Amino acid sequence: MKRIAVVLFLMTISLHAQKNIYEHSNFDAISSNHKVLAIIPFITNLELKKDISPEELRNLEKKEGYAVQEAFETYFSNRKKKKKFSVEFQNVQNTNALLAKHQITYENIDIHTIKELCNILNVDGIISGNLNLNILLSKGENTSFSFMDYISGQANYGRIGVKISDKSTGKLLWKFEKVITKKTGKDTNLLIDLMMKQTARKFPYDKERKKKRKKD
Repeated sequence: MKRIAVVLFLMTISLHAQKNIYEHSNFDAISSNHKVLAIIPFITNLELKKDISPEELRNLEKKEGYAVQEAFETYFSNRKKKKKFSVEFQNVQNTNALLAKHQITYENIDIHTIKELCNILNVDGIISGNLNLNILLSKGENTSFSFMDYISGQANYGRIGVKISDKSTGKLLWKFEKVITKKTGKDTNLLIDLMMKQTARKFPYDKERKKKRKKD
């Protein structure tokens, strides 16, 4: 029993250490005029166990990056019906079409500044991020696990970092990082849905959160 208790205790510590939130001290002032945000493809780094060509790896990374972009749009669209946010989110098809029109691709998007991207997309801020994976999450994965999976590290799929940056200042306003495990979700949509629900009270554009902050 003592051994099980120790394992559970270590797991609890590990899970608490798996996510981290940063928010700019002047978030409310800087974002006061924000009306529309764009979600861009996430930069992905895959470390797969199987041997594949560099070209195939790049294509798979690109696919995962766009899958996360679409999963965020799905999440925000579903929550939008309940009028949960103080901002709108640009349709990702429009986002990607505008980027393509200006010769901005998945391969070169990271060399452009936040101000440049916001001006091109005509938005007030950008949601972007990084994804490190050892699986193809967009394809779906078996989420069954045991305590030994956590001890051996077999339960970890990678890590995701989500950022919100401001157009006028180019500053990072909010960031959320989380380890992706078998408990996080078996595919990209479930991952984003669960992750955002877990941090809903910390999401800076949540209407209820903003009301509470004004009262405080």
